[in-house]
Amino acid sequence: RPFLLLPGRRFCAAPQAGLGGGDLGPADADADAAGAGVDVDARLVGSLCRVLSDFRGPRHDLPAALRGFAPRLTPGDAAAVLRRCRHLPLPSLRFFLFAGELPGFSHHPDSLLVLANSLAGARLFPLLRSLLSDLPPSALSRGLFPLLFRAYSRARLPEDAIRAFSSMAGFGFPPTIADFHSLLFALSRNGLVEYGERFFRESSAQFDVSAKAYTILISGWAVVKKPENARSLFDEMVERGVELDVHVYNALIDALCRGGDITSAQEQLSNMQKSHGLVPNAATYGPFLHAACASKDVRAALRVLDRMHTHALTPNVFTYNAVIRLLCDLGEINEAYNILDEITTQGEKPDVWSYNTLLNAHCKLKEVNKALRLISRMDKELCPPDRHSYNMLLKMLIGVGRFDTAIEVWDGMEKRGFHPGAATYAVMIHGLASKKGRAEDACSYFVRMVDEGIPPYQATCEVLRDRLLMLGLRDQLGVLTDRMRRSTSYTIQEMSTIMCRSKRAEETKSLRNGHEFSGRDLDENGWKGKWKPGD
Repeated sequence: RPFLLLPGRRFCAAPQAGLGGGDLGPADADADAAGAGVDVDARLVGSLCRVLSDFRGPRHDLPAALRGFAPRLTPGDAAAVLRRCRHLPLPSLRFFLFAGELPGFSHHPDSLLVLANSLAGARLFPLLRSLLSDLPPSALSRGLFPLLFRAYSRARLPEDAIRAFSSMAGFGFPPTIADFHSLLFALSRNGLVEYGERFFRESSAQFDVSAKAYTILISGWAVVKKPENARSLFDEMVERGVELDVHVYNALIDALCRGGDITSAQEQLSNMQKSHGLVPNAATYGPFLHAACASKDVRAALRVLDRMHTHALTPNVFTYNAVIRLLCDLGEINEAYNILDEITTQGEKPDVWSYNTLLNAHCKLKEVNKALRLISRMDKELCPPDRHSYNMLLKMLIGVGRFDTAIEVWDGMEKRGFHPGAATYAVMIHGLASKKGRAEDACSYFVRMVDEGIPPYQATCEVLRDRLLMLGLRDQLGVLTDRMRRSTSYTIQEMSTIMCRSKRAEETKSLRNGHEFSGRDLDENGWKGKWKPGD
């Protein structure tokens, strides 16, 4: 049934600020307040997020559950809820509509952008188009359209992205050259440069030819590894007398390096300096470094780094991460740590992927102490571990039997401001259920997950159910099933039926009570791929 906008809804003026971010679940509401730039009621926001999670199904009566909160709801609270529930697009839309119908309520300027991003990310484009078409012009902003360009391009819908651009004037926003560049960039970055170049040529009468447009398209041909097309555009620039700059040379060098023509890339590097007097920057050398990493040539990668240092140039963190990943793949962990130290020395700040690459290497080698020290270093460097960090660490700790340490890590997550979702709970439950004598612990985490209103993956229910049946713990299984039926989340209530099935009931007769599950049951790839890891 389509969602319809009802009359009487009020919206504030178009937003000027960008989006905030947040995680679903009982997360720190202070972050949401900071993102919205307003004061929020943390307890109210947490309660509303729980309601949206519990009543996420299309048949659930979400408006009835929200009515009791209506008198206390403010635009800042609504914006915080939308940020934290961005992975629940349909409940977020229903909440947005519910709030807009309240007497005297006007949504915060950012709320529509947050909701639009949520719907676009879930590829609910028909709902998003309907929403935008029914809103008054004062509620819209020019910032919505680049969001649509990116979303359609990520969904491999180039015609829709171009159509969104063409419809801007109809919404009261005549497209500018900046909007034109945003469209070309979205198409090019997502491997749709062919459509971007075609539209570029069709729009030559509307927009003046610019070096930036050519640079974007050349970068797009680099993404799809077609250096010949990139070179053709570069030659066209020269013929049309468009002024060359360091950015267009960087794009051409990137295209040549990705296409494997390092020699031609080096020739262009020399040409930009000798023929045009341009000074290379860090982005000029980045493609050479990435090419060396892609070919597993660590010596060549380090030579590029040394050359950059000679010219007082500092790679960005993304480029440094490629070197760290290469060194870890080759088993040069100590050298990877040297690069990590160099990032800080050069005035940059390692990101979570810098640390996760090293953490992954330690976890593969089952180096418990080194992995824990790395987590401590992340704390000191004010780079909080993310769900990938915790999932890797917990899986390794359970795999080697360090259960007490795994529980300590779990208990420390909330202190670091991280609140586990379905994927992290699944690591604990799958891992503990596979170990002898740990079924009760697996059940305790499952109960905690249900009580927090986080729907488990179907595979998690099946693994725990089968383990309990194998051990003859039918009463314990009944307790878990009853707990799910009494959950405030309708989704969890519906999933309780999974616990009643018994696919392996007959197999349990031939299994010994002390048998441990195979590694297959603990392997994330066996269950994670079946379910979208959204919490």
